[in-house]
Amino acid sequence: MFKKILIANRGEIAVRIIRACREMGIETVAVYSTVDKEALHVQMADESICIGTETDNCYTNISRILSAAELTSSEAIHPGFGFLSENSRFAEICRKCNITFIGPSAEVIDKMGNKSNARELMQQANVPVIPGTKKPLNNEQDAREMVEELGYPVMIKAASGGGGRGIRIVRNKDELLNAFSTAKKEAKAFFGDDTLYMEKYLENPRHVEVQILADKYGEVLYLGERDCSIQRRNQKVVEEAPCPVMTEELREKMGQAAVRAAKYVGYENAGTIEFLLDKHNNFYFMEMNTRIQVEHPVTEEIVGMDLIKEQIKIAAGKRLEKTQDDIVLKGHSIECRINAEDPQESFMPCPGKVSGLFIPNGLGVRVDSLLYDGYTIPSNYDSMIAKLIVHGKDREEAINRMKRALGEFVILGVKNNIDFHLDILNNDDFVKGSYDTNFINNQSF
Repeated sequence: MFKKILIANRGEIAVRIIRACREMGIETVAVYSTVDKEALHVQMADESICIGTETDNCYTNISRILSAAELTSSEAIHPGFGFLSENSRFAEICRKCNITFIGPSAEVIDKMGNKSNARELMQQANVPVIPGTKKPLNNEQDAREMVEELGYPVMIKAASGGGGRGIRIVRNKDELLNAFSTAKKEAKAFFGDDTLYMEKYLENPRHVEVQILADKYGEVLYLGERDCSIQRRNQKVVEEAPCPVMTEELREKMGQAAVRAAKYVGYENAGTIEFLLDKHNNFYFMEMNTRIQVEHPVTEEIVGMDLIKEQIKIAAGKRLEKTQDDIVLKGHSIECRINAEDPQESFMPCPGKVSGLFIPNGLGVRVDSLLYDGYTIPSNYDSMIAKLIVHGKDREEAINRMKRALGEFVILGVKNNIDFHLDILNNDDFVKGSYDTNFINNQSF
């Protein structure tokens, strides 16, 4: 097992990884920008190294991060999510430097990171995919020809995309060229790659994803599913596990498809296969996330496993300790992403100093957060400041527990979306589990 791990990330996920390492007896190294010098992950880690300023993208600076790892004799790097977590070049350089990258191989990240390539691979693996392009869209003429074949509505997507960026829904020919142009520009700006592809747009689907774990010996487990349909502008807001409309038969089909996908590409470590589920319970591969995800805690709550520890053990060459028969889903879990933003002003980010804080607790309540009283939330990074997670014996208890916990959560000094979450939890359609990816758009919150 590793003696020391460097965490190439910040915020609540860095804190989350430090906690798992501490329980495993592993020392940790935090890296940070100058604006993060008072951040919680810096204070909690055994060692910390400043790698740049808030304006020079230091959390994605591979040479500085690897220099920090070598200076501190770190044997492994955990990338968390975002930043370099799905950067195949980073994974490959770690390998060449004899530092373990806690995640899949660079080759697999490349295979599944390009969404167009991933579609082809999944078809070869006999995993259902949404009808769409077999090759990237090179120009506007390609887009015109493809939409004639698929029919409206369609979705134009960045081949290297993620996090809802580089996506445009096109409902008629008048929208096509503008959507193509803006998606291309956004893809180039966010991913450095303006390659696009096109899929048939499914009306009112659910976004359901399957968590998998795969060791170095060919064993792959699926750990149930998460419903991530409550989204705003393709960004997830509320996640729950299991999916409210899931049946045992459908779960096994989706789980086996996820396992088949992972085995086909030789996947190792934790990953997520994301599907769209239509109203007829037909599911289609959307993409694979080759990293731990923001919403991983809801899976942890219903399966009783620490996924960060599992990642570390797999990277260290350990076999999975459980079999598929050992995976039993217990109860129901919900996660609300708490952001420093103003829902009354188009969800504008609201950085600033936290002048008062009360963290909810009690049975079945968990908070993964970067907050402490007096902390100044910087304006340079993502606005998510906490994840509130609850677990109950069933969905009704989980909803009631989440409403209770949201009511206790107090963050003074910065505006936040706690009341917005309460509006969602009190919505009749949400309570009935009757929602899809257009839920927020169709409500008058």
